[in-house]
Amino acid sequence: MPSDAFLAMFREHARRNPKAPALTGERETVSYGELAADTARMAAHLRHRTPAPGRHRPLAIPAHKSAATIALLIAALAEERPVLLPSPDLGADTLHALAARTGADHILTRRDSGPPDAEPVTRDPHAHPLPDGVRLLLTTSGSTGLPKVVPLPARGADSFLAWAGNRFGIGPGTRVLNYAPLNFDLCLLDIWTTLSRGGCAVLVDPDRATDGSHLRALIAGHTVHVVQGVPLMYRTLCDAEPDGEPLTGPRHVLFTGDIMPAALLARLPRLFPEAAFANIYGCTETNDSFLHEADLTAPHEDRPLPIGRPLPGVRARLEDPEGRPLTGPGIGELVVRTPFQTPGYLDPDLNAHAFVTRTDEDGTHTYFRSGDLVRRHPDGTLTLVGRNDFQVKVRGTRVNTQEVEQVLLAHPQVREAAVLALPDDAAGHRLTAVVRRAPESGLGTIALRRHCARRLVRAAIPSHVRIVDEPLPRGSTGKIDRAALSTTTAGAATTAGAAGTTTTTRTR
Repeated sequence: MPSDAFLAMFREHARRNPKAPALTGERETVSYGELAADTARMAAHLRHRTPAPGRHRPLAIPAHKSAATIALLIAALAEERPVLLPSPDLGADTLHALAARTGADHILTRRDSGPPDAEPVTRDPHAHPLPDGVRLLLTTSGSTGLPKVVPLPARGADSFLAWAGNRFGIGPGTRVLNYAPLNFDLCLLDIWTTLSRGGCAVLVDPDRATDGSHLRALIAGHTVHVVQGVPLMYRTLCDAEPDGEPLTGPRHVLFTGDIMPAALLARLPRLFPEAAFANIYGCTETNDSFLHEADLTAPHEDRPLPIGRPLPGVRARLEDPEGRPLTGPGIGELVVRTPFQTPGYLDPDLNAHAFVTRTDEDGTHTYFRSGDLVRRHPDGTLTLVGRNDFQVKVRGTRVNTQEVEQVLLAHPQVREAAVLALPDDAAGHRLTAVVRRAPESGLGTIALRRHCARRLVRAAIPSHVRIVDEPLPRGSTGKIDRAALSTTTAGAATTAGAAGTTTTTRTR
């Protein structure tokens, strides 16, 4: 949620075009006038409930996607209340602990047009003070414990809204699809940029986010102009109606959140014949950092789309594991700073490894270690390899399992792929691939192993391949749930490894 500048722009659109749609979706359409009136009611409610000395403490508002929640968020902005915007799927104990750690005084939940339900929060005595100018607190997953809290300064959000609105031509009447959950940073474009420019955000119901026919109908029925989504969304759209009518409304189609498989990219020009395509790279901590304008009609090399060029004001570098800059071709961790980034996690104890000081042509600044491995090709092009925590040793050779996944996904008959690294006393790790093949393709393990052998070093070729016909399990972010796959795969892989063979499991 951006600053007072956003609020002024939103109110001006409500004054000039009160009947223009601001939010729409499967169930309802809310005009700018209606949204502004609801926002004013919620602001009065917050003033009545909150004593003046506590007005600058955060409010925790679980991110149930609805016009009612969005109105409450805008009202909190008007009342100068920072907002913690956690996932609506958090357990009650975790939600209260997270709210207490940020110093929030209430958890507000609003599911309809009435006042929100309010639960008081006992402030954690170890709560961390908010940095100056912060209006929104996002979260990002940690490996253990509470989610990490990412304070977003209003000034950075305003800078992003200005860039996104101009870059994608968002203005009055522009309809922008909002696929991402409300607590994701992608909503800075989908919802907040749209409302600041007088456009209409088309909200996808989270319960129908994997219904490809519904998504197609929503995009076509609302004449959506800008589509942003993760690879799962585009795969869902393509698989639902492979021979369906093209979607001619979108002018901009944006990929984000993960590597887009080449086979999936090849299906998109027919689905969106009038669109310009762009690959966007960024992290919650920095927001968008790179953009690549993709020509999907041209023949593609057997490598991922480039992450593109830095956005205005962005500085980035590749570093080796010791933090030394990588100047030539090779793979390094992407370290970046942007005009939109957080000053650091709310818990300062988490910052030492993630936020580092670097000197560049503009002086000394704070950079964010993305944890993403990026390959610089001889021509200077940058492509995403995967996370540095997906690197393992197989018989002494360093392998990134996400890079192996991309090789598998490059096979024209592969729809999804996940590569798991299982401990092995002799090899260090043994790679197991779980692959969903295209319907009725008859794809087998021998063909996949030959495909991998032509593209990978020997150590990176999975020793066990499990072929399935059902979609792979995925978590709330749309990424493959590797923990769930490990549970069902480890036993079979161990048996196959002991026998020295590659086995195939087929589900019907």
